[in-house]
Amino acid sequence: MSEALKAKLTELRGLPAELEWFDFKEAKHSFDPEKLGEYFSALSNEANLKGQPCGWLVFGVEDRSPRTIVGTRYKTDRAALDAMKKHVADQTTQRLTFIEIHELDLPAGRVLMFEIPPAPPGVPVAWKGHFYGRDGESIGALNPEEYERIRAQAARRDWSAEVVDVATLEDLDPAAVAFARTEFLKKQPQHAEEATIWDNLTFLNKAKATLSGKMTRTALVLLGKPESVLRLLQPAVVEVSWRLNDASGEMRDYEHIGPPLMLAGQALLKKIRNLKVRHMPGGSLFPEEVTQYDDQVLREALHNCIAHQDYTANARITVVENDGELTFSNRGSFIPGSVEHVIEADAPPDVYRNRFLAQAMVNLNMIDTMGSGIRRMFNVQRRRSFPLPDYDLSDPQRVVVRITGRIIDERYTRLLLKSTDLSLAEAIALDKVQKKKDVDREVLTDLKRRGLIEGRIPNVFVAAKVAAATDAKADHIRNRAFDKDYYMGLILSYLDEYTEGSYAEFKTLLVPKLSDALNAGQKEKFVSNLLQEMRRDGIIEPRGPRSKARWAFTKSSRLS
Repeated sequence: MSEALKAKLTELRGLPAELEWFDFKEAKHSFDPEKLGEYFSALSNEANLKGQPCGWLVFGVEDRSPRTIVGTRYKTDRAALDAMKKHVADQTTQRLTFIEIHELDLPAGRVLMFEIPPAPPGVPVAWKGHFYGRDGESIGALNPEEYERIRAQAARRDWSAEVVDVATLEDLDPAAVAFARTEFLKKQPQHAEEATIWDNLTFLNKAKATLSGKMTRTALVLLGKPESVLRLLQPAVVEVSWRLNDASGEMRDYEHIGPPLMLAGQALLKKIRNLKVRHMPGGSLFPEEVTQYDDQVLREALHNCIAHQDYTANARITVVENDGELTFSNRGSFIPGSVEHVIEADAPPDVYRNRFLAQAMVNLNMIDTMGSGIRRMFNVQRRRSFPLPDYDLSDPQRVVVRITGRIIDERYTRLLLKSTDLSLAEAIALDKVQKKKDVDREVLTDLKRRGLIEGRIPNVFVAAKVAAATDAKADHIRNRAFDKDYYMGLILSYLDEYTEGSYAEFKTLLVPKLSDALNAGQKEKFVSNLLQEMRRDGIIEPRGPRSKARWAFTKSSRLS
């Protein structure tokens, strides 16, 4: 293997510089992880566009002719390289990451060869929601023409649009068809008069659930009788599985909701325990009772699962009900790449897994417009002052969304989700802060700059003015770090009383008084740094062996 890699390195070093699917970096000691992610996106997209089996990013080699090997000390620990693979996967489209990170120990120095997969057909690779490419040797945004070229590769057969020749109107559920007519006219009331004379087949053609009078898989999924769907669409599973768990996670009840899926939302709403909760709306001192879940949000979550399910995976859509939380799951990758990208773009996506099905669902009032459902769920939850939806895309072949039906912290939520001057993106970031979830460091820095959060990144909490506005002053005071002089004063008072003290004794003294925003390791480091700062200032000094040092006043500070 090493000989093959050496040959590949020699080949790459001899290629023209203008080729855009590989690059060299010296990276003698370090490399910005954000830039590494951008290069992953760019080289993956360029490998796709140039028809290459992979892209390459090589560390330890000069990026100018003759591309001399200079060696790199970047992440010499193999575990750190493997962790980098996960770091990249967490932020890229479809959780793509390096095929492999190869290490070559050459006489001239250590070389790292990052082997990068090409973007999947039809799916440009994004890093943190942004698409990168290369223009010559420069890295930047993937240009629109290249973006569209990759997207166009998705011109494949749409499973949901396939005609089922042997299916007829007799295979459709009459109640579902009648309900579909009603919803169609809600969506398109301009057809109310002429619709009175449409027969069912004409209606289905108008709704684009059939093709030229022939039954499609879409018509069967949305309107088919259970026995007809089972017979005509095998091995596809057209079913929603609902499960109710108790507080310990044990299953208490379940039900499989079969076709027609046009009626699945009504059936599911009857199963879910949508209890009343006491809720303090912004600007009011009087609580009101609201339901845990908004019906619109639940329908949107379910209908998104139906529209985007990969029916070729032969699996059910699942809805799991836990105490104060609902989890919706469907099979198939999240084609837009990231939720943040969907919300920022606020526009219909270019590629659909089931375009024909999604369009029929738009016409039948099951989803509003293609691409806006996720943003609408976030906005509805925000208006209700409830936590925002959580999307889990850790499994590249499954989309999971959790809807929380309880207030995590009423005092904070009022300000975080109902402030009119916050953008939806800011509300999402602050919602993650209150849930203590990971937030991009750049976003945290911006929130801190604007005074919305405090603490040491990544251990942050709501800022003082926010806490005051929400009567969370006690929480804030517990989290807020006192001035450093306060902690120095505690050490000086201890030495006045006991003459000397060990690091362990000072740790016992200070740690309980330090900010809750610091973890245990950070608190210990704070005490150590404080002692060293006081030593450098000539206030105290260690005495005795380093491992058993006792700290005391310096002679000069004692005299003063």
